Amino acid sequence: MKILLLVLAGLLGLFLFLLLIAVIKTLLTPSKTSTYTANEDEAESLELAKKLSEMIQYDTTSHRGVAEVEKFEGFHKVLERLFPLVHEKLERTDIDGNLLYYWKGKSSEKPILLMSHQDVVPAEGEWKYPPFSGEIADGKVWGRGASDTKCSVMAFFEAVERLLAEGFVPPQDVYLASSCTEEWAGDGAPKIVKELQRRGVELHLLCDEGGGIISEPIGGVHGNFAMVGIFEKGKADVRFTAHSNGGHASAPPKNTPIARLSAFVTQIERHSPFKKQISPQVAAMFGALAPYAPFGLKLLFGNIWLFRPLLKAVLPAVSAQAGAMLKTTVAFTMASGSDACNVIPQEATLAANMRFIPHEGEKESLAIMRRLSEKYGLEMEILHSNDYTEPVDIHGSAYKTVETVIEKTFPGLASSPYVMTGATDAQFYQPICKNCIRFAPVIYTPEQMKGMHGLNENIEYSCLPGAVRFYENLIRAEK
Repeated sequence: MKILLLVLAGLLGLFLFLLLIAVIKTLLTPSKTSTYTANEDEAESLELAKKLSEMIQYDTTSHRGVAEVEKFEGFHKVLERLFPLVHEKLERTDIDGNLLYYWKGKSSEKPILLMSHQDVVPAEGEWKYPPFSGEIADGKVWGRGASDTKCSVMAFFEAVERLLAEGFVPPQDVYLASSCTEEWAGDGAPKIVKELQRRGVELHLLCDEGGGIISEPIGGVHGNFAMVGIFEKGKADVRFTAHSNGGHASAPPKNTPIARLSAFVTQIERHSPFKKQISPQVAAMFGALAPYAPFGLKLLFGNIWLFRPLLKAVLPAVSAQAGAMLKTTVAFTMASGSDACNVIPQEATLAANMRFIPHEGEKESLAIMRRLSEKYGLEMEILHSNDYTEPVDIHGSAYKTVETVIEKTFPGLASSPYVMTGATDAQFYQPICKNCIRFAPVIYTPEQMKGMHGLNENIEYSCLPGAVRFYENLIRAEK
């Protein structure tokens, strides 16, 4: 017992010593403030808002598995009218409504590609302004696609339009791409990639949506931050089915299909089967944000080497978004059973959406779910699945170029690497690009984040001039 007490006392002493080191390190780390706000010329902001409004007014809602080429050809005419020099000077390829533009530069050694999608999700419910009105009011442009992501499409088209008007020739080849199937992970982007492969193009840098200039990215960290997405989790849609002989609900047996499905869901919700881990990319994000945080968070984020176990335990409870960066997740989304209240179903189904993390990827995560489903007598069917994408090297030249351009374009804006928990078209470009960066150079406050795929989607038009300048500076940058 005395030996055990001595050991515990020694461990406590060691922890207190390490804690003292962490506290001193934190005290010696200068505190910083992210001071950037979009203080832009009102006339320029409104001019860009009007262009974005016109793009929103053209309904580009896409539907899973439905080819709607004529609809998108109509939208292309809007783009031609708004950006005439782009369509006069650049080589355009239209692949079933998916667009690819080529701008020859002084060199083809390190080509870049700017991209964002044309299509939007359906607009349902009661909106403050009609979802395809493109209303400009309250300092914002309102409508479906305002923030996801016609703002980005407008910004990089406008950037190229302005550079062409100057007679500018880019230092490297530049490609612009925009699919019309992104919202349902359709074949639009893969068709563009296939065309680039046919041409033998190997991209040095790609910039898509995903991250952005996020207001308060983590609770307690105030200000705007450029959160630069460096990889995205894999995903799968999975269906689980429970069978029985059915019967009348007046005499229910045990372990009916819905009971087994419920037990399965409860098991996973209460005791997640997936391992939590703070990856080097997530650690880098915490390290970048630490100087901007109040002392307590600064102590935790700036000393991952000591507080890793605590952060792994606490973060999922504090923030679902932060928790999703640490492990594979599963969300149960759809269910079906009997058609009558008094009939036990012969078959009940449950659908789930999974997102895979690199340390427990597609194969391993699906195997875990299959073992658990078998425990409850369920059949498991994989409807769709793809693994995570390889992370961008945050110490490499491509990432450093984006960091430099952010610093130049948005003085006072802090930047940080960011793990994408959603999915983008950039995933399809991995075979031809090792540096697929997810960053839309517009400001997303909690209001804009809530409006994506929801009601009253909007974007503050004061951030649009900065978005245009970002793409201009990225095109001008020596890679």
